[in-house]
Amino acid sequence: QVQLVESGGGLVQAGGSLRLSCAHSGSMFRINAMGWYRQAPGKQRDMVATMTSGGSTNYAESVKGRFTISRDNAKNTMYLQMNSLKPEDTAVYYCYAHYFTGNDYWGQGTQVTVSS
Repeated sequence: QVQLVESGGGLVQAGGSLRLSCAHSGSMFRINAMGWYRQAPGKQRDMVATMTSGGSTNYAESVKGRFTISRDNAKNTMYLQMNSLKPEDTAVYYCYAHYFTGNDYWGQGTQVTVSS
């Protein structure tokens, strides 16, 4: 059974940094595209950053220049480095993987809270 397990969330002051990790239970080479999404209370789940198997990245306008998505195939892990955090970045962050088979998988989410 495929599992995605996020970690690294927490409470940070505005202007601070956090790095989220998403451990994938299988090989990263099964993944066609992966990414990070977030959902604030009362709002829909929005894309934050995505990366294709070829390494192309895409970011939400609100995080460009502050967040960086990356992966370590040897560790079967993807990351989201978040710098210059703002209170509006507060949300539950989810990692996502789209397999070449067409299956989609989500992690359980990790809370990020940015205080002003």
